[in-house]
Amino acid sequence: MNFASDNVAGASPRVMEALVAANAGSQRAYGADDHTARVEARLKEIFERDLSVFLVATGTAANALALATLCPPWGAVLCHAEAHVAEDECGAPEFFTGGAKLVGFPGRLGKLTAEEVAAHLAAPTGRPPHQVIPSALSLTQASEAGTVYTPDEIATLADIARRHGLGVHMDGARFANALVRLGVSPADMTWRAGVDVLSFGATKNGCLAAEAVIVFDRDKAAHLAQRRKRGGHLLSKGRLLGAQFDAYLADGHWLDLAARANAATDRLAAGLARLGCRVALPVEANEIFVFLPQAMDEALRAAGALYHPWVTSSLPEGVAAGEGEVLVRLVTAFDTAEAAIDRFLAVAGGQAAA
Repeated sequence: MNFASDNVAGASPRVMEALVAANAGSQRAYGADDHTARVEARLKEIFERDLSVFLVATGTAANALALATLCPPWGAVLCHAEAHVAEDECGAPEFFTGGAKLVGFPGRLGKLTAEEVAAHLAAPTGRPPHQVIPSALSLTQASEAGTVYTPDEIATLADIARRHGLGVHMDGARFANALVRLGVSPADMTWRAGVDVLSFGATKNGCLAAEAVIVFDRDKAAHLAQRRKRGGHLLSKGRLLGAQFDAYLADGHWLDLAARANAATDRLAAGLARLGCRVALPVEANEIFVFLPQAMDEALRAAGALYHPWVTSSLPEGVAAGEGEVLVRLVTAFDTAEAAIDRFLAVAGGQAAA
């Protein structure tokens, strides 16, 4: 009953088999291998356009390198106050940009609003050259609150950003989960809506360690190869990254994995609702934020359930923990077993009936 994160899951068997196969023999180094070439070609097909692809092993590297392509050291990155780039990357975006400032906004439901971004960009800039210059907008898809931006919401925010000269970055650590939930095309959720650079996540969705920086305008990727090398994120045995993505993307495997995780979330959320637990935020990807009675929380933990208590400012207005309740986050993965969900609900149900 481990619902602490989708990071606790291993890799998809198909991805592991591809890694073992790629380990045999020899291939050209530093991403010049056949696997990586196939991945680049397949991503162009998936996103329906020419693009540049840079494979890395971690989401932090992907986000930091992506933002460094859009934002100078004297710039500012506008993001949600609880975004992963602001809260959970130990200053890596600031480090890789050479000192850019992250400016967080408190949008509800974990998402930026057009109104707050537009108001910030329309405000007087102060006393140049004493202030940083807004240079990039970063959207998290799915958000840290488990919610998703629709293509129209992305397009509205991107239009505001572009009118003020900002580039648009998308942190897609759970990109596949959001995409499957929305039922739209990868192109519609990214470059057609105005996204310039995407951190395309795979590690949370069935890869061992594989992420991609996808740049939809090749001109913006002019020096990203050097940034990746200088930052220590160019793997000499790049085929081991390429092999993961090769298997991940083949035959829509990445979408199947995300659909499994989302289905597990829906099963768990529906069960909790039947028990009378209050879901705090819309369930739109593979995360559930729910208020549990304290006694239920204690019973679940005593039974071995793993998950995190949560603190957030993204709750809808008027929604808060009641007396004797605790807010927790539950995350499912592609390999979450129905038996684990049923056991979790059985323990919770036993406490609810007590």
